[in-house]
Amino acid sequence: MLLEKVNSPDDLRKLSLGELAQFCGELRRFIIESCARRPGHLASSLGAVELAVALHYVYDTPQDKIIWDVGHQAYAHKIITGRRDAFGSLRQMGGIAGFPRPEESPFDAFIGGHSSNSISAALGFSVANKLEGSDGRVVAVIGDGAMTGGLAFEGMNNAGVSGSDILVVLNDNRISIDRGTGALREYLVGISTSRRYNAFKTWVWTLFRPGSRVHGLLRKAWNGIKHGVLQQSNLFESFGFRYFGPVDGHDVVSLVKILRDLREIKGPKLLHTITVKGKGYTPAELDQPTWHAPGRFDPLTGERSQESRVRSQESDCRVELRSPRNDGGKESSLRGAQQRSGPEPAASAAPQLITHNSSLMTPCLWQDVFGQTILELAESNPLIVAITPAMPTGSSLNLMMERFPARTFDVGIAEGHAVTFAAGLAAAGQVPFCVVYSSFLQRAYDNIIHDVAIEGLGVVLCVDRAGLVGEDGTTHQGVFDLAALLPVPNLVIASPADEVEFRNLMYTASKAGRPFVIRYPRGRATGVEWRNAGFEEIETGKGRTIRRCDGEVAVVTFGPAQVPDGVSHYDLRFAKPLDEELLHRIGKKYKKVITVEDGVIQGGVGMAIEAFMAKNGYTPRIVKLGVPDRFIPHGTVEELRSLCGYDRDGILKMIND
Repeated sequence: MLLEKVNSPDDLRKLSLGELAQFCGELRRFIIESCARRPGHLASSLGAVELAVALHYVYDTPQDKIIWDVGHQAYAHKIITGRRDAFGSLRQMGGIAGFPRPEESPFDAFIGGHSSNSISAALGFSVANKLEGSDGRVVAVIGDGAMTGGLAFEGMNNAGVSGSDILVVLNDNRISIDRGTGALREYLVGISTSRRYNAFKTWVWTLFRPGSRVHGLLRKAWNGIKHGVLQQSNLFESFGFRYFGPVDGHDVVSLVKILRDLREIKGPKLLHTITVKGKGYTPAELDQPTWHAPGRFDPLTGERSQESRVRSQESDCRVELRSPRNDGGKESSLRGAQQRSGPEPAASAAPQLITHNSSLMTPCLWQDVFGQTILELAESNPLIVAITPAMPTGSSLNLMMERFPARTFDVGIAEGHAVTFAAGLAAAGQVPFCVVYSSFLQRAYDNIIHDVAIEGLGVVLCVDRAGLVGEDGTTHQGVFDLAALLPVPNLVIASPADEVEFRNLMYTASKAGRPFVIRYPRGRATGVEWRNAGFEEIETGKGRTIRRCDGEVAVVTFGPAQVPDGVSHYDLRFAKPLDEELLHRIGKKYKKVITVEDGVIQGGVGMAIEAFMAKNGYTPRIVKLGVPDRFIPHGTVEELRSLCGYDRDGILKMIND
């Protein structure tokens, strides 16, 4: 048994080319028998056996990175990379996961549970290699179903012009969970079934192997030749990828030879492989949707069971299990919050206002503070990179782009890709700042959860235009990000009350090594002098007392706010984690607590404070100020804050109410 000898890719590479087909057969049988007992995603992984074997045989993993788009197809990868003995615990509590998880194995380069993220993440790894001067290779394996996702095209659009050394393997089995639909499916079918194209491609590859002089000359005319033979332009080459294929994805020896050739070709490349979902197990091939995740079944008969165990006894074999043959890929079917107390700061003799003061300095915009600060941080830390989806000037990231063009990336109007690209960079050891307008960040919510938060990657999300933005109106009000992000584990969520605090939060985030969200508003900042300020690291989850006054009312703000004199004012700074020590002091002392946030009240920080007080037995009256439960029209920011009741007059009214 060859399978028993392979516990790592290094062991796999000790096999001869002639042994690989036998190994694939044993590996396929193991997956079938394992999934019969411990249900999982069967058909997709059966179709990707040869791909997994060939990739680990050719590439030096885990130094070279293989990023699997959705773990449905990654079971062979898991088994090859040392998890064969643990495979019986698949998807069980305390066992191995059904999808790639970096915390589980260094061979799982990036998380893969949701579709279409592999190209964006792979680009992050590839760019990191370039910045570090590494010659490591990066491969993204994506199915034809996942390729229909918009994020995949966002990634290709950016990767195709990047010049990055990245290989995308398109595993085309013409089905996702159910039958594929749409124009892309018809296009891929057209490529794979074009007799003229395939005959010509086979002749070229056979006659002029890569590396020959004739092949090099022919390659220059290749786009025009493909256009003439196919009578249409090649979609992938239009994105800047060199297209190779289609090839038989079950001919493992041929795949190894092709991948060896492609490994030496620089730049963005796409290898189009044709595979069969459920390959090697007749029931799965005949009913691919059902056998995507069939539950328990008898591996001999193919009879699916709803019982808690698989029948172990022999029965009449209705499904033929045949040994693999090395026949060029035409293999036959086989088978809490603890209360804390501390000294209360002394009452302030000279109240400090967190508000605009034109006498302090010439007012600047919040994005100006961001732009200058990110430039300073990048000058002192070569690992800092920055990403924006088509807003370099609006976010003031153009300052860093001019100074460090190789470390600053405008990815186009592709917010989801921006976040996943940043996650790939973070996973490769860079410190990415991803600046996105709040209302546009809504498009990247899944990417924040799946690609950043689950693995706790050190992406700094700078949420520009957070809160009411004014004349752009209903579609652009950045009022939902806080309520949307508060429930997500692993996130730090902060907002500065002034410019100096903004700089310090950015500095703190650059050193945090975990997902860190900084939200800040549009327009003029407060007027606090900041240009000559240094940097000070802020303790995560610690607020501050702006002033403490006599009386029974306290105002707790998150972000900049115009709080009148004569009332106790606390700057929360962090919506997550909350400063529980500070909230305990407030809960003990005050009979009325007014919370102010530049976002929706429903699900916002005011509700989090209210829940904390109730949980800990405090009974102040909580008055929550922010955006009410309706869409807000256009107007000036001042007009809209007045409309929503949390401008200076609105806060004063609640203090006196």
